[in-house]
Amino acid sequence: MPGPQLSALDVAFLCMESETTPMHMGAVVTFRPHGQVHARKLTALLAERAALLPKLRQRPRTALFPPGAAIWAEDPDFVASEHISHHHLSSLYEPDPLSAYASRWMGRPLDTGKPLWDLHLVTGLPDGEFALLLKLHHALTDGAGAYAVAVGLLDGLPRVTKRTHSGAEPPAPRSPVDAVKEVLGTTLAQAGETAGIASSVVRATRSPLSPISAPPSTERRLGFVRLDTGEIRRIRRAHGGTANDVVLAILSGALREWMINRGQRADDRTLRALIPVSVRGRSAEQLGGNKLSGYLCELPVGLDDPVDRLLAVQREMSRNKAAGPARGAGAFPLLADRMPPMLHRLGSKAAGLAAPLLFDLVVTTVPVPPNRLSLDGTKIEGVYPFVPLAPRQAIGIAVATYRDSVHIGLQANGAAVSDVGSLRDGVLKSAARLLDTAH
Repeated sequence: MPGPQLSALDVAFLCMESETTPMHMGAVVTFRPHGQVHARKLTALLAERAALLPKLRQRPRTALFPPGAAIWAEDPDFVASEHISHHHLSSLYEPDPLSAYASRWMGRPLDTGKPLWDLHLVTGLPDGEFALLLKLHHALTDGAGAYAVAVGLLDGLPRVTKRTHSGAEPPAPRSPVDAVKEVLGTTLAQAGETAGIASSVVRATRSPLSPISAPPSTERRLGFVRLDTGEIRRIRRAHGGTANDVVLAILSGALREWMINRGQRADDRTLRALIPVSVRGRSAEQLGGNKLSGYLCELPVGLDDPVDRLLAVQREMSRNKAAGPARGAGAFPLLADRMPPMLHRLGSKAAGLAAPLLFDLVVTTVPVPPNRLSLDGTKIEGVYPFVPLAPRQAIGIAVATYRDSVHIGLQANGAAVSDVGSLRDGVLKSAARLLDTAH
């Protein structure tokens, strides 16, 4: 029986896939066990749990109608253990062995002819730690949906029963005429909003010569940064705004220092960040696929004073929130989701190459539950998410708050950034400078 249809935005992410632009999200989750790590037991447990998650059993398959569409279909050859690998680091001479290994892993595209995920268990880390490295293709789900998949691999959470497909049962077959009528009706109802978004996108385009552009590359560099949530709260109490505003201001300061260290002019400049916004409903049946809009936020890298940067971010984000996630150029994912799938088949790669016309980098927040998570009784130490790099872009940043820490995953284009350590250090210095003002 056929499974659910990919949305137009899901198809777009699938069509943008290339060797130098792999469209998968990632997460590096670290654990600090009290005793010996039994890798064979853990991989068997992960395979058992993965086999029960419907989304992980499916692969995309071309549909007959509408033209260019695709559906999720059960993979008849699916074996969960084939998507799970164990690697024991035999050399710890690298300054950050986990980052080095994860960087190589992140740069490898997923096989789009198979279920679109990959999981590595990495042991042999300093202090006896181990890590899980999870990749999920962006066509499969967005960040909020990825959380729902990932937690299914962990302890103490409700398990699902094995099914041939996820979500509700598909509706009764429709004739092509009925399907066309439904599409036309929906399109006309959304026409005004869609035209407004399209007009905003056109007005927001600018020179493609981004100060942090990058050539195509299969190489990736990953960096991990941890900030204290107590310090974020102190900054908020002193200067107002949201926790997200504080993090964006910290990242603005880090990007400013990073640009200067690269010999680039930062003064009197901004970097435009795409801030994805989930428009996912609360109902369980909407856990699949991508439900995204976005904001465009000018990060004030040209300001040297950390408080001025924070106030500038607050103004930018207040303006975005007042407009709402269904208006403005940042809502272009909604626009993409309303286009016929065939247009994405024909033009997604070209549209992806035009990303620098709208934004310089992506900064996304991934939801993580506040309760203590574990795997086979070992509690999670850290959760570092990673967002795909758009074509020609050097940096992508993802943020997750878990327990008492803000975890930041930095992903860089290896051809443009030889060492992500400078940016990682810049985040810590920028946070310290802003904290010093919170008296």
